[in-house]
Amino acid sequence: MNSPLFSADLASSQDALTTGSVCLANARLVLPEREMTGSITIEDGIITEIAEGDRCPDGAIDCMGDHVTAGLVELHTDNLERHLEPRPGVDWPHLSAILSHDGELASAGITTVFDALRAGSIHTGKAGYGQYARAVASEITGLRTAGALRISHFLHLRAEICSETLLEEMAEFTADDRVGIVSLMDHTPGQRQFRDLSKLKQYVAKKRNMTDAEFEAHIAHLLGLQARNGERHEAGAVVEARRLGAVLASHDDTSAAQVTGSARNGVGFAEFPTTVEAAEACREEGIAIMMGAPNIIRGGSHSGNVSALTLAELGLLDIVSSDYVPSALLLSAFRLRDLWQDLPRAMRTVTAAPAEAAGLNDRGALRLGLRGDLLRVGTHQGTPLLRGVWSRGRQVG
Repeated sequence: MNSPLFSADLASSQDALTTGSVCLANARLVLPEREMTGSITIEDGIITEIAEGDRCPDGAIDCMGDHVTAGLVELHTDNLERHLEPRPGVDWPHLSAILSHDGELASAGITTVFDALRAGSIHTGKAGYGQYARAVASEITGLRTAGALRISHFLHLRAEICSETLLEEMAEFTADDRVGIVSLMDHTPGQRQFRDLSKLKQYVAKKRNMTDAEFEAHIAHLLGLQARNGERHEAGAVVEARRLGAVLASHDDTSAAQVTGSARNGVGFAEFPTTVEAAEACREEGIAIMMGAPNIIRGGSHSGNVSALTLAELGLLDIVSSDYVPSALLLSAFRLRDLWQDLPRAMRTVTAAPAEAAGLNDRGALRLGLRGDLLRVGTHQGTPLLRGVWSRGRQVG
């Protein structure tokens, strides 16, 4: 796995500072390796005490036996793009979109997010799309500097290999932009996520209201872009990730050969491998395996790829991402708890494991000296019921 290349100082330098003390007591604490009844205290944003027992000190919040876990860490989410473009062709005011996205994630228990922004555009054809990542990244930075965001935001650049302008767009970013992840995205039709062209047609043609002829022209254009730019863009994106100090991720690896190529590029974790073969190859290469929470909740992939539950049963699942449903992240951890009969193990897939994969060593667990990012979670008919969210000791949900 790639070692972290950006420091904890950069990780926390632009997050809102908090002062004061908060104690959650009479809680079922989900520690990294076990559960225990106890209390946890945060002072000035940092966990300073973890004590066993059901005592509730004066001034503490009585959790009445609810679980208290570390805040969720999200590495890959399309949620911001959904707020920026709520309907095809609708460009929503960006500051409002970012703030709505931030609030939605806080309400779902996500206290750290790597906002996925596409780098690489296509300026021709009905299904083309324009450049936006640089402008939105600057707007996120401005809101963070102003203390307007509830949770901790980093950037995740989705490097679209099959595009016209990938390297030009990545060159606009610097090491000061908190780009923590660069993922190598190759959505060329007929392979990886869209091996089944009927699934691609269902996804794209319906969304963009394309005729059969327009869809066929779109496929031909993408195949031409891959032939002209594929190798150059992939190699250039790897270099850019190193320049930015970002962890590199692969996306939709399907075969062992593709995983070998990912390992050669220095990939730290694999987003959504589409087959058992690819997941097994990731394990052999020491590449952490991420799957989507909606896949877990639905019991299968909407694209017809391998089931995340199948990989979980095989011990081939390390990290879970909410992907396109923020509320699915916490729910998926409880589904994995039911599968594995081990809540600490399940919670690590959405807390400690993603934090480690992204090189963040200051969060992701209930441990002395780490950030006070906490969730209070009850249950209703087996479904997690989020009763409180704290980011660096400040209640945000």
